[in-house]
Amino acid sequence: MRDVAIIGAGMIPFGRRDEDTLLDMLSYAALKALDDAGLGDQSVDAVYVGNMGAGIIQHQTSIASSLVDRLNLLPAAADAVENGPASGGSAVKNALLAVASGYYDSALVVGGEKMREVTGWRATDFVATMTHPQAEYPYGITLPGMAGMFTRLYMQKYGVTREMLVAVALKNQEMGTLNPLAHVEMAISKDGIYDNQAAIVNNPVVADPLHLYDACPVSDGAAALVICALEKIKKPAKAPVLIAGFGQATDTHTLQERADPTDLKAVTLAAQQAFERAKLKPADIHVAELHDAFTILEIAESEHVGFFKKGEGGKAALAGKTRLGGQIPINVSGGLKARGHPVGATGVAQIVDIVFQLRHELPKDRQVANAANGLTVNFGGFGNNVLAFVLRRVDL
Repeated sequence: MRDVAIIGAGMIPFGRRDEDTLLDMLSYAALKALDDAGLGDQSVDAVYVGNMGAGIIQHQTSIASSLVDRLNLLPAAADAVENGPASGGSAVKNALLAVASGYYDSALVVGGEKMREVTGWRATDFVATMTHPQAEYPYGITLPGMAGMFTRLYMQKYGVTREMLVAVALKNQEMGTLNPLAHVEMAISKDGIYDNQAAIVNNPVVADPLHLYDACPVSDGAAALVICALEKIKKPAKAPVLIAGFGQATDTHTLQERADPTDLKAVTLAAQQAFERAKLKPADIHVAELHDAFTILEIAESEHVGFFKKGEGGKAALAGKTRLGGQIPINVSGGLKARGHPVGATGVAQIVDIVFQLRHELPKDRQVANAANGLTVNFGGFGNNVLAFVLRRVDL
């Protein structure tokens, strides 16, 4: 298997993009990545598109074929990949394996979703379609509902407090205000959450004990990567970023079938696989993008990937260890919490953000000093299909 590196990365601002179609957004992000790679008029061998809901929300299928034609990348191979909120990560994995195997030398990976085209209630229902079709969905379960139950169990077992959840929300929202591509640009304060009447009104409980500020927004957006066999890179436009390792693991579809619902086994296994393939360990990682669709998930994932022991992730967040300049900066982009969560785009966007970090391209108020290794975790379902990637800067 050949080493594979990222040579181009691009992302458009997340948020409400009423003026754009889904294909518009995918095209904009793709062109940014192709330009970033310095490919000019050159094509790629294959295109992979991560998307969860085009068939449901836009009533549009075969979006990979449409994108290849729109970008004039014919006759490149084209595939759409659907894996719930892990669709982006799965698209990256499929492209990685195709290039590593030698079947292709280069590939474009694009992840995107246009979720604001429908009401918030319809978007919540659309995301809930990933739950079990007999045991969960018919009874009205939603992802916020699952997250609320998971949070309560995690609080009881590991002593996570509301203050720890707030620390994650404050950190990620603060970083979002510094990210020009982020959906949520509003700064919040600890005092505001508890003491300001307007803030309390606008921060209701959404799934006890989670509040509005504990959840990611419903977003439109797209992100893209260009990957290439490392041996084919001669004069890169920018420092390549090696996909040093990846992992993917699954767990039971329904939470009630898990021996311990607080144990995110798929996160642990996917991260272990990624570290083993990269020949690195958690202590070697300088910056991470974890799937914080809800604040509790950042805390839990930080433990399950090995950054902290079980029960220590919330304390670490409260102590500032996961902030920029801390022991292990997490979600310096603002994360799903503030950058936004167009579900099919997220797994790709996480990697784009790490690429920017490892190429040392960000302003000082967002750049992790001397970052050389990064980790991403793309969380599918409620932890039943998870992908992790370890990325490493390469200086040719």
